[in-house]
Amino acid sequence: MNFRRCAVLFFSLAALALPAFARVTRIEVLSHQTVLNGQSFGAAGAYEEINARVYFAVNPADPHNTGIVDLDKAPRNAAGEVEFSADLYLLLPINGGNGSLLLEIPNRGGKGILRIVDGAGPTPYGDGWLLNLGYTLAALGWQWDVDPHPANLRLYAPIATDHGHPITGLLRDDFSPATRTTDWPLSHINLGRVGGTEYPVADPNAPQNVLTVRDDPYGQRQIIPRSQWSFAKTDNGEIVPSDRSIHLDSGFQPGRIYELVYTVKDPVVAGLGFAAVRDFAEWAKHPPLSNLTPAGVTVLAPLGNVQRVYALGISQCGRFLRDFLYQGFNQDEANRMALDGILAHVGGAGRGSFNERFAQPSRDAQPTSSVDYPTDIFPFTDEPEPDPANPSAKPAGLLDRAKAEQAVPKIFFSHTSYEYWSRAASLITTTADGRRDMPIGPNVRVYFFTGLQHFSGPFPPQRDVGQIASQDLQSPLAIRWFWRAMIANMNAWVRDSVAPPPSAYPHIADGTLVPLNKLAFPAIPGVHPPQNYNEAFPLDFGPNWQTTGILTVQPPRVGAPYNVLVPQVDADGTDRAGVHLPEITVPLATYTGWNLRDPSTGAPNERPAFLGSEFPFAKTALIRKTQNDPRRSIEERYATRDEYLSRYEKAVDDLVHQRYILAEDAPALKAQGIAEWDYYTQ
Repeated sequence: MNFRRCAVLFFSLAALALPAFARVTRIEVLSHQTVLNGQSFGAAGAYEEINARVYFAVNPADPHNTGIVDLDKAPRNAAGEVEFSADLYLLLPINGGNGSLLLEIPNRGGKGILRIVDGAGPTPYGDGWLLNLGYTLAALGWQWDVDPHPANLRLYAPIATDHGHPITGLLRDDFSPATRTTDWPLSHINLGRVGGTEYPVADPNAPQNVLTVRDDPYGQRQIIPRSQWSFAKTDNGEIVPSDRSIHLDSGFQPGRIYELVYTVKDPVVAGLGFAAVRDFAEWAKHPPLSNLTPAGVTVLAPLGNVQRVYALGISQCGRFLRDFLYQGFNQDEANRMALDGILAHVGGAGRGSFNERFAQPSRDAQPTSSVDYPTDIFPFTDEPEPDPANPSAKPAGLLDRAKAEQAVPKIFFSHTSYEYWSRAASLITTTADGRRDMPIGPNVRVYFFTGLQHFSGPFPPQRDVGQIASQDLQSPLAIRWFWRAMIANMNAWVRDSVAPPPSAYPHIADGTLVPLNKLAFPAIPGVHPPQNYNEAFPLDFGPNWQTTGILTVQPPRVGAPYNVLVPQVDADGTDRAGVHLPEITVPLATYTGWNLRDPSTGAPNERPAFLGSEFPFAKTALIRKTQNDPRRSIEERYATRDEYLSRYEKAVDDLVHQRYILAEDAPALKAQGIAEWDYYTQ
């Protein structure tokens, strides 16, 4: 019997009783098909694509689960366990694969790693790089509040009650519209889409329901009279009562920050998302081997020869993985390490609202929205450090629990230039007071990919991408090649004990990490560097909120900021430290980690979320002098096209030698260099 048939048979027989193991109780297949009609991918052979639902059960009294907020208030089955489930997407190699499973943590329910790593193409599988290497791919729902689109993966978790009575509390929703509107959903809007739906209003007339407006993140809040707004939604042009949206008679103005505090009820046990990732990873490595006798068939391990699990998380999900480690979820109920490797990308110094009462997992920390949510909170570094806001407290680090449980995986923390400006990334490698560099642990690498923005923009560069309009062209530098090398390096590190490339990031000691007022950005005509950046603050949401997970003060009390720093730049305005793409080493433009909002969206002095900038060099010395541009022109840097390409190709070869880029990807990077020369010199 081939692997594909065995795998599907296993899932099809999921209704049969299986011994509890790693707390996955059963998996139900919703659909399955062979990939591209059975096309073979290298030694891995054909792949099976499966959409399924995983069912879990956890013991609330087990020490590995007691940190899940409100788990003790969730309904239980006859065995005294709490049941929940999650959506699952799988790509299974028929021949068993290379023994490594890549577990994607979906960003707001959506899958993305296959598109990012293998690239877009005529099929969803791109160039098939991951499949040709025999990786098993999985994506597991962990977030309860994702938009209910059929393609999104979500967590189905129970509601907590107080002995059967509803639990109520305060919630906060803030937003900054890009256009004038009279109605706004009670949702976290991310890139123009609903990233997370909120709880329903418990009492529309409660005195705690307060709407305010301000002009910048730390400006004075102005209360909007209750008579001027209502909980409502637009339905065929008419305003009708609702508990899931808000209506303002005078309209919400673009660029202003609105904040609603209101009463809600029925908290979901959101922290079960951590347990889902932990227990699925362990089940994948240690599945039950059972003789299911109805058909007289021995069912094989359902995911093939999975020996290692690497979790991949981008942005929100990079923060999820940082919090997963901090809250001690990398050891399962059998005291085994769940994740062998973690690749947490563009998460900055953050964690998130993933395991608390009335959790809002989609909330992050953007320049003009999601302000002062429990995202960038101490501790930030993997090694223990003191908290300047609480000098009497014991030093703490992100990996304290994992170390105590001997469950520290191999870890890559990777960032772009954007995270240093808008995600407090400097705090993961400095003391919280910003006075000195901190060491990083032996199982950790920190990679700073210079000049990139939060997500890769298109080439040629544009000003309006993904419903975000900016004043300046957005950075088009691609992350894809770094991702492929990171996956290969992580697999070699865990499987073969081959150390990955050294960390590369800015330091205080060598002057590549500085306070904003020390930034030496050149005076490029028409370019206005931002006058602020995202800071991190001690936040007080009420008594013992960090230990109980119950937030009773909204908005929180805000303390003195931790000292966030930014990368120092060279004469062109490009960040000096980090891993440099050829476009940085042999430049035709300046690339930054910041941009400014297009004036049409309001607040033109503020930074838009996620974006960097690109400022092309003048083509000739004459143009440069006419424009008063202090940066050397393309003509002054490169005598000929051949000289540029020769230097560009050497920069690619150097990255390959350093193992930040794979040799097989060098031709694609070199071809990009030709396209960029032609574009910037045309």
